[in-house]
Amino acid sequence: VLSSLRARGARSCVSKHVVTDFLGAVDLLTTLTHFDSLVITVPVSGAVSLTGLYLVYGYGAALLCNLIGFVYPAYYSIKAIESESKEDDTKWLTYWVVYGVFSLGEFFSDIFLYWFPFYYAFKCLFLLWCMAPVAWNGSQIIYNKVVRPIFLRHEAMVDNMVSDLSGKAMEAAENLTREGRRGPG
Repeated sequence: VLSSLRARGARSCVSKHVVTDFLGAVDLLTTLTHFDSLVITVPVSGAVSLTGLYLVYGYGAALLCNLIGFVYPAYYSIKAIESESKEDDTKWLTYWVVYGVFSLGEFFSDIFLYWFPFYYAFKCLFLLWCMAPVAWNGSQIIYNKVVRPIFLRHEAMVDNMVSDLSGKAMEAAENLTREGRRGPG
């Protein structure tokens, strides 16, 4: 019995499957020399540093910051739509709700916030925190602590306003249609 278990264990060590692939990747990472890690980290840290400096001093920092806050989440939102999982859909919908609330607030306060030093660097860090692939990301925290309580408090009132407005819009469209059929004069 012991020899058959030993033979089976030896076969599983040699055969290719998920565990051996993972262990091979870990082995590769642990065998990287100091030079190899420098080759990987220096360009990445240089790109991050240049982006940070550009956000502080560069012309068009608002565009760069908005691209950072839009491109990555948009890409992963499309992937979430195409996936079978509903969890990633909820994650990215939460991000977009918080992004929308933040953008609305920024629209009215941008004229003042623009003059603060490092504003776009802090805005970019805030957006990165909101989209971070961790459980304590900003969009989850802000949604649960701020947006959701306000929404639940005012949901019935907003639903009534929307219903009234849609009824008035339908009535106006019907009146325009009736007047259009009668023709001029």
